[in-house]
This record gives sequence, C-alpha cells and structure tokens, in this order.
Amino acid sequence: MHRFLWILKMALRDFRQNKAKLLLFVSSIVIGIAALVAISSFGDNLEKDIDNQAKELLGADLVLENNQSLGDQVLDTMAIGMASEINFASMVAFPKSDESRLVQVRALEGPFPFYGQLETVPAAAAEGFRDGTKKALVEKILMDQFGAEVGDSVKVGKVSFVIAGALHEAPGQNGITATVAPVVYIPKKFAEETGLIQYGSRINYSRYYSFGEQVDVEKLIEPFEDEWEADHIDEDTVQERKERTGRSFENLSDFLSLVAFIALLLGCVGVASAVNVFSKEKLPSVAILRCLGVSSIDTFLIYLVQIMLMGLMGSILGAALGTVIQFILPEVFSDFLPVDVTVQVSWAAVGFGIVTGLCISILFALLPLLKIRNVPPMMTLRTDADMVNFVRDPWRWAVMLAITVFVFGFSMTLLDGWEEALGFTGFVLLAFGVLWLVGTGVMWLIRRFLPLSLAYPVRQSLANLYRPNNQTISLIATIGLGTAMISTLFFVQNQLLDQVKFADKEDQPNMLFFDIQTSQVEEVKQAVLEEDLPIMQEVPIVTMRMDEINGLDKSENEALPEEEQKSRRLYNREFRVTYRDTLISSETLVEGKLHQVTSPGDSIFVSFDQGYAERAGVKLGDEIVFNVQGRPLKSYVGSFREVNFRKVSTNFLVLFPENVLEKAPKFHVVITKSKTDEQAAKVQNEIVRAFPNISVINLGMIVDTLEEILGKISFVIQFMALFSIVTGILVLISSLIISKYQRMRESILLRTLGASSQIVRKINTLEYFFLGSLASLSGILLSFLATALLSVFVFEFPVKLAWGSALAIYAVITLLTVLLGWLNGRNIINKPPMQILRGN
Repeated sequence: MHRFLWILKMALRDFRQNKAKLLLFVSSIVIGIAALVAISSFGDNLEKDIDNQAKELLGADLVLENNQSLGDQVLDTMAIGMASEINFASMVAFPKSDESRLVQVRALEGPFPFYGQLETVPAAAAEGFRDGTKKALVEKILMDQFGAEVGDSVKVGKVSFVIAGALHEAPGQNGITATVAPVVYIPKKFAEETGLIQYGSRINYSRYYSFGEQVDVEKLIEPFEDEWEADHIDEDTVQERKERTGRSFENLSDFLSLVAFIALLLGCVGVASAVNVFSKEKLPSVAILRCLGVSSIDTFLIYLVQIMLMGLMGSILGAALGTVIQFILPEVFSDFLPVDVTVQVSWAAVGFGIVTGLCISILFALLPLLKIRNVPPMMTLRTDADMVNFVRDPWRWAVMLAITVFVFGFSMTLLDGWEEALGFTGFVLLAFGVLWLVGTGVMWLIRRFLPLSLAYPVRQSLANLYRPNNQTISLIATIGLGTAMISTLFFVQNQLLDQVKFADKEDQPNMLFFDIQTSQVEEVKQAVLEEDLPIMQEVPIVTMRMDEINGLDKSENEALPEEEQKSRRLYNREFRVTYRDTLISSETLVEGKLHQVTSPGDSIFVSFDQGYAERAGVKLGDEIVFNVQGRPLKSYVGSFREVNFRKVSTNFLVLFPENVLEKAPKFHVVITKSKTDEQAAKVQNEIVRAFPNISVINLGMIVDTLEEILGKISFVIQFMALFSIVTGILVLISSLIISKYQRMRESILLRTLGASSQIVRKINTLEYFFLGSLASLSGILLSFLATALLSVFVFEFPVKLAWGSALAIYAVITLLTVLLGWLNGRNIINKPPMQILRGN
C-alpha cells in the first residue's frame, strides 16, 4: 500500500510539471470518445423509441397483404377495428403545372391508422379527405416539387381529386421513402373509377386490424399462418415490424460506431505520438531515479499511472461531450428515422465509452512507454536514447497483439460475424502498416540519398524529417489515415453517382413506358414515333408463380432436410418474365444454351439469371412447374445468363423461348430515348393524358432523386467523418506543439549561427509542406486502393479514379498542415537568440 501511494504521489508531482504536454495527450482521444458515446447513446435511445412506438410504425396490430383481393377473412369478425387499402404505383398529373410524376397511390377505406396519425396541413384534412367526396392527400415533397397548393387538383387515372391537405407524416414513412416513393391518398371508393385497376397493373391489397391491448396477436394468428402462406398472403405484426426496423437501425448504428471508432484510433495514434515524445524527454529523469535505487518496474508504473489518469480524464471529457452531441443527432438523421427520438443520457453508452477510451489509450501509450523499463543508470552520464534497446523487447509485441485483439473484439461486437470483424481489423492493420512503411521508407531515403546540391533551406527542411523528435511517422499515420477514410467515402460516393447517371449516355435509353395493355401497344408506339423518338425496345411481360421444382411443391420442399431444400424465395415470389430466342446487350450466356420451341410437343427450356439461380439453389436440368394465371406450365432449366441489371434495359430473372407464352395474359413495356429533358417531359405528359393507366419512368428524374438521396446519405457520412477530421487536426496540432520546444532550440541555434528569420521561416514552411504532402499523398493512395477494392469486390463497378478530386484533397490537407505549422512556429521565429544562452 505504501509503495502504491508513493508511486501515485510521484506520478501526480511529475504531472504538475508536465501538465501542458499531458493535456495534449488528453485532447487526442476526447473527440473519438465523444463520437463513440454520441452514436451509442443515440442508438440506445432509438432502440427504446422503436420499442415504445412500434405500433405507430405499423399503424395497426396486424396487416395482411396480397397482390389479389383478400376476400373474407375469419379475423374480420374478431377485430375491434378494420381498414382496407389498395395501393399501386401510377402516374398522377397536376393540371396547374401540366406536369406528371410516378407516385404510390393508396386508396384507403376505414379509420387507419389505429395508432399514430396521418399528419397533415391543415390538420383536419387527415379526416376531411374521407368525407365521401373526391379529395386527396398529397405528400408535401410532391406538392413542393410541382408548386401545388391545398385546393388545387391532382388527377389520378381518369379522376380528378381536390387536394385536401399536404401529407407530412404517415406510419412507417420518413424523408427517404417520401423522396423515393411519394404518396397520394385517395378514398378507396373511387379506386375502380380511376381506371387504373386492370390486368397487368401491379396492385397490392392490404387489410389493417386492431384487436385491443389484451389480445396476443402472435398467438391469435398462429392457426392461420399455413393457410396464408399457401395463398401467398403476407402478414406483418407489431413485433415483426419492431424487430425488422430495429435490425435495420442497429446495422446503421454499428456502421456509424465503426466510423467513430476510426476517429478514436486516429486519436490513439496521437496518444502514442505524444507519449513517445514525452517518454524520450523523461529518459534522463528515469536514469536518475534508477541511480537512486528505484526499480525499473516502479519507474515504469509512475508514468503508467500518469497515462491512466490522463486516459480516464480524456474518456470522461469525451463521454460528456458525446452526451451533448447526441442532442443534435436526431436532426442530422431526421430523413432516415421512422420514429421520433427522445434524447436522454444513456449511462450504458457513457460507461462503454469511458472503459473503451481508458483501455485503448493505455494500450497505445504502452508501446512508447515500455522503453522506460530498459533505461540504464548509465544514461545519467550519457544521454543517448539509442542506449535503450526497444526493438527486441518481447513485451512490445505482446502489446501490439493486445491492440489487435482489442480492435478485433470491438469490431466483433458491432459487426454480424467474425469474418466481417476480421476484415475490418485487417484493413486497419493494413492501413497503419502501409502508412508506417511510407514514413520509415521516406526517412530512410532522405537520410541515405539527400543531395548536398539542394538549396540550404530545402536540404535543412528535408533533414528535419528524420532528425530527433521528428513528426514524420506520427503525422503520416494520423493525417494519412484520416485522409484515406474521407477520400474513400468521397470517391465511392462519386462512383455511385457516376453509375446512376446512365441517362446522360448517348447509347442508353432514358424513358420507360410500362403497364401498357396489349390493345394499346400500337397506339403508344405510334405516339412515341410521332414525337421523333426511337422505339428501342418493345417487350411483353407475363406474370407467374412457381408451383413445383423437381416434383416438390412448397410444403414438400420444406419437409426436406435443410441442406437439400431449395430457397423459399422461389415459391414465394411472383416472377415477371418475357419470351425471346435471342440475347440482348445486357446479357451473356455463361452455361447451357438457348432452346427454341418449334412445335407444340417440344419441351420448354427456360434461362435463369446465374446469380439468382446460385442464391436460390437452381441447377441446370431442374424441372420447374410455373403457374401462369392458374394454368400449370412445365419447363426445364436449360441455361444460365449473366445479366447486367445496372444497364438500362428490360432485364429478367427468367427468360422463356418464343411460341410458348404469346397467348398468355400480359402487359407491355416500351423503351425510348429523348434528346432533352424538355422533350421527355412533353412526351411523358402527353402519354399520361392519352393513356392514364400507363406509368412512365423518366430516368433523368430518377437520377435527380438518387442524387438527392445520396446527398442526404453523404451528409450523414460526412458529418460522422467530421469527427475524424477534427481528431486528425487535434493530433496534428498536438504533434506540432509537442515538438515546439525542440524546434525553438533549433531555430534559435540557427539564428545564433547567423541565419535570418526569413531563412528559418522558409525552412519551417518547407518542412510542414513536405509533411503535409507525404501525409495527404499517402492517404490518397491508400484511398485509391480501398476504392478499387470496393468497386471490384463489393459494388462490381469498373475502377475509376477521381484524379481531380484527389488533387483538391491533397491541396487542402497540405495547406492545412502548412498553416497550422506556421501558426505554431511564428512566435518561435521571433524569439531573440539570447534566450538560448539563458537556457530557455
């Protein structure tokens, strides 16, 4: 006990003498812990609110859905409240602006929602549009887009509705879903009158039930589940919606926590850098303590206790800051949230942040601190840091292993499995390893090959990169890793945007007309041709389901051992197929061959998309019985195609040969390309006016929508990346300040030897320019590697490097480093040389 108190006393006494330097140590981890605690607190609060507001997410206790009319259900007589809805995608027109857009039409009947409400402006419109007249609720984002106001009209199919109110919020609706699929509510009684419910239209029927608090819905529906599954009726309960929503946002929270963890890792590199300089300065003091008889372990513990206290202080400050930051996160994520998030202190997140910060700061501080154990008493006479043999210290490798295990364990708690955690840990180690090799390699090259013919300021600034107390490795590691992360996010975002900008390509179509009835095909094609637009494709589409595969229906397949079962998705999904005997430009035959049907008795061989077939367990030669509008159709898998679904074309999972489905009920798709956006809007409006049942996808508008969504996602990512940027700047400032006194002595010595202030200033500026250049270029090169790997193995994009953006990032990071270095050293340059003689 006496020994511990003495160590603590010595640690506190030394801390008072080195308060400023150790506080820099604290600043390096505050932002990382703040980001971690803010995200963890936000995640905890969001989880509680999803649990508390689960019924408002669904709007009912139970929802049944099918693409056919649900008919009478036993539950109809058991519920205390019931509502029904027909929803479908359709074009709606705004006569005021003479414009149209594809939206989600919801034809509602009954008092839905039973929980929560349709939030409208004016508020009375939520009930007023159900008064039996032709009124509609229109999504606010849609009204803003077309300049519509309450009292204007909106045309849905053949019927015009008065806009009763602007819809601001509905159960399960958030900013992103409103952007992608804006909603228009109309009374169900007018759904048939619109003329949009006909064969080929993609109609969904929903029924909402309320049973009251005392009913266990999960148990209530259990006897009906097999029947519903056979009839392809999907059920959704409050518990299922809560779990599904919770999983989605848990994944988001985990991803953001990993981003925050990267910020914390940057801070820990700053910790290691600060402690490295601090421990070097303490080597003579440690040698004196050794001469006085203090054991090596006790001297080590004195400084370890200091680091533990500073790590604890930094973690507590970071946790407090994170608790404050979480108050702004609901606003940042508002477009993504399905519930209203309440903000309160999450003590679990605070405790997690403090423990994490303490552990990781100690682990990273141990690496440079371990050398104190090896300081011999002889250093009191010979102050040479090279006397400390650190490279072969086995404890160094043990600490590095502990750091790796900690990073792996932390990522394991956030990711789904050990493979993902191993991949993240591997990337972190690779990034640090590459940046360390760059730093050491540059130092070795300059030391070995620095030309003497260079101008003195250039030669001196380059030499500073490997001299004692240099900042080369620490700055390249911190700023390089921060630059790599920000650049990778930026480059991948640009890649995504570049991939969706297919409408600008000369050889790509940009308009799709679908839900065209067979009787309308020729008229639509003629209308398109009259506008001087080409008919690039005209494709028939037949809807069907799969009844059997290899003689097994759905129930028989599920009775098999799990390893022998085919995927349930084969039986559950509705297939939309076409028929032709040739491939198109977005398809490549990879296995088997396309078979033709020349007579009624020929076997029917279909072609599957290879990726889908692999996921579903479909093999060449499998016998499949499709249900085409109640009629069984036996076929065999004859080939696999590789389909490029990113290319604008009529791509299908299943392709039939000709002379099989020509007489089946079907609808058609016509694809064309307009020369300008104005022409596209004109053709779209004319087609919608003439054929209200036809829907139009204007790919230019889709691109705009995707850019808006990606912009919102980008803002969230960049907001989180801000923590890494701030951490990197703090580490940069800390590193510069830590070496300030060393630079002061060198600068004054240069001036004492006759160098002018201008020369010294030029040397310092060039040094920080080289440091900033090395750090930013290392990070950008690492981000190029990461972007290439993500493009090839995750997104399957062609690799495209953004050299212009990279140049801008390089300029900003380098300029920032030079600016901070100049601000840090401007007072040093103005110090009079006499100070060196006075020992200051």
